[in-house]
Amino acid sequence: MSNKHIVILSGDGIGPEIMAEGEKVLAAVNSKFKLGLSWEHQLLGGCAIDAHGVPLPDVTLDAARKAQAVLLAAVGGPKWDAIERSIRPERGLLKIRSELNLFANLRPAILYPQLASASSLKPEIVAGLDILIVRELTGGIYFGQPRGVRTLENGERQGYNTDVYSESEIRRIAHVAFQLAMQRNRKVCSIDKANVLEVTELWKEVTTEVGKEYPEVQLSHMYVDNAAMQLVRNPKQFDVIVTGNLFGDILSDEAAMLTGSIGMLPSASLDQSKKGMYEPCHGSAPDIAGKGVANPLATILSVAMMLRYTFNEEAAARAIEVAVGKVLDQELRTPDIYTEGTKKVGTKEMGDAVVAAL
Repeated sequence: MSNKHIVILSGDGIGPEIMAEGEKVLAAVNSKFKLGLSWEHQLLGGCAIDAHGVPLPDVTLDAARKAQAVLLAAVGGPKWDAIERSIRPERGLLKIRSELNLFANLRPAILYPQLASASSLKPEIVAGLDILIVRELTGGIYFGQPRGVRTLENGERQGYNTDVYSESEIRRIAHVAFQLAMQRNRKVCSIDKANVLEVTELWKEVTTEVGKEYPEVQLSHMYVDNAAMQLVRNPKQFDVIVTGNLFGDILSDEAAMLTGSIGMLPSASLDQSKKGMYEPCHGSAPDIAGKGVANPLATILSVAMMLRYTFNEEAAARAIEVAVGKVLDQELRTPDIYTEGTKKVGTKEMGDAVVAAL
């Protein structure tokens, strides 16, 4: 199979709607820049449960292993909340990340200047915001064993999870963060809770050791509770943030809202050789599914990240990002980023506008 092959997973909820626009932009840029990309569709999440009884069918995993990149929309929804936890849609997402060894999750929080008024913070606090959160994705408390719910001798139920990181896991994600910082403003802030959690005490020690290999990068450390506060108080102090799975999950969603809407933020999950899965940071939003109002820009920008990080097509990636900027200049807004005086459009209209801007 060509090393330019992509597996597309539209998923659940608004997934098929936003992926249709992402695929439209992918086709346009593939033609414009003669990239030679090919792609196929497979199932992941609730739709896969409905069709195959499991959230990650073998045919999907096999196709993803053979492809160079995976483009995902979103999975899950209340329809599947009552089924056995081990086969819920989110378990399929965790499994594909683990099976493909996608350990490095990159979540940029970039505020388009046109959306400064859509942020929940004052424009002067967020104007020019450009943060990259590097989250370790295949370790930590989401994957640690033992885990479960047990009944104690007194009959009371007890839930338990294990937060565990090996030195090698910390070291490899730290290298990713420092290498990316070298291409940016050469600042890394490592987030931990080393004052109470031994696992993050090791995280801090190893990150400090790796930092010595990058003398041009300024390394700082911050407790996660303070980091959550600082993201709201003074977010532009950060350049690259590196942290574990749980803290990264929470902080990246917080950072997303600084940009006006989580519907604007793409993400990349990479393995050691830059094979990746690309997806918007938001969920499946079942409450608006089928209404044609979802914001497709995070999915479209995920296509740009895919072209940049996996296929090394910087010109094509940049063209998509510039096109998104042009569309925002035209004051086209989906409901999540709409402000008075701008023009409210639907999912398809926004996708068509990006293609036209290309």
